[in-house]
Amino acid sequence: MTTIMSIQSSVAFGHVGNSVAGFTLMRMGVETYPVVTVHYSNTTSYGSWKGPVLSSKDVMDVVTGVDERGALAEVDGVLSGFQGSESMGETILSAVELIKIRNPEAIYCCDPVMGDVGRGMFVAPGIPEFLRDRVVPYADIVTPNQYELDFLTESETTSTKDLLCAVDQMISKGPSTILVTSAIADDTPENSISMLAATRDEAWLISTPLLDQVFTGSGDMTSAVFFAHFLESSRLDFALEKTASVIYSVLEATVQAGRRELALVSAQDQIINPRHIFTAHKIR
Repeated sequence: MTTIMSIQSSVAFGHVGNSVAGFTLMRMGVETYPVVTVHYSNTTSYGSWKGPVLSSKDVMDVVTGVDERGALAEVDGVLSGFQGSESMGETILSAVELIKIRNPEAIYCCDPVMGDVGRGMFVAPGIPEFLRDRVVPYADIVTPNQYELDFLTESETTSTKDLLCAVDQMISKGPSTILVTSAIADDTPENSISMLAATRDEAWLISTPLLDQVFTGSGDMTSAVFFAHFLESSRLDFALEKTASVIYSVLEATVQAGRRELALVSAQDQIINPRHIFTAHKIR
């Protein structure tokens, strides 16, 4: 059984960070150790929220406590998302380092949450540069959206060729695998959105219909689904196809339900048996 430690934010109402990753991973049959960095009433997209921000010491104490149970040796991968401060980012890297000592085969997947097309940057000053300069070179897998990919590689991607060049540039900095979670290029089919997954040796592209809604937490879910399938299969194309199929099916169910938050519970069967199946195309 695959085991993932997920170090992310948590909300009581809605589905972002660990509030989507934890449920999704466990529904997939993945043993999950959720470690929360904040616990808010709701997502910050509402403009107001309440709840505590955990200190870096609090977060590391939780990881250390799990270590004292002898459980870190069982962790196959670490997943991180929103990093509220540079000190929290350093703590996450320290946790990854400890887990890799306990299990040298463990890999680290970083979702470099910082911004998106239309919204710009929505994290504290200094976080984007910290992710670019400290975290990306340390991660094994990085899962940016197109906006984040452009910032992290100082690129402006307007075509699939541009996306692939930017991905290769990121791989040259240290990571072995990149998933671009959402991208629209000049050559993307009309009314579609794409995902691109690549290593040094291979690259795959997949497109799904573009839904007319902004989704909160979809990127967190995408990273979790891809990471779990990649850990279990070691196949880039398989993980990409599973991810695109699951995410589109859940997002479609959310639109049909007329919900602002992901219809995660009512659409949970889509996590295992997605209604729509998409096929990836090899581009390298």
